[in-house]
Amino acid sequence: MCRGPHGSEAPSRILVDHARARRATKRGLGIASVNVDEATWISDDAVEPTIELDEALQRLASVDERRSRILEQRYFSGLSLEETAEALGVSLATVKRELRAARAWLAVELGRGAS
Repeated sequence: MCRGPHGSEAPSRILVDHARARRATKRGLGIASVNVDEATWISDDAVEPTIELDEALQRLASVDERRSRILEQRYFSGLSLEETAEALGVSLATVKRELRAARAWLAVELGRGAS
């Protein structure tokens, strides 16, 4: 689940919902597009990668919730390493270590989809 530092819905959820709606409309499924402002606009080229990233983060969350949340906090919520540590109630060293592992896992996981 994509949650912000205080349990609110992360910006990633808005982007992913928008990408899914664009994909559905593009494929003629008749699903109305999500009304979002230009700050959350996703180009046609970014729709599939955005959905693939979200799906990979969901898989990571099923294996390691904390690593998934660290990635979300850093890249979707824009928190610093220190802010991420504070939001998750862990040490800065833990965030750094877990972030390295999460990035490596994500690179492998996204690489599988490209094959």
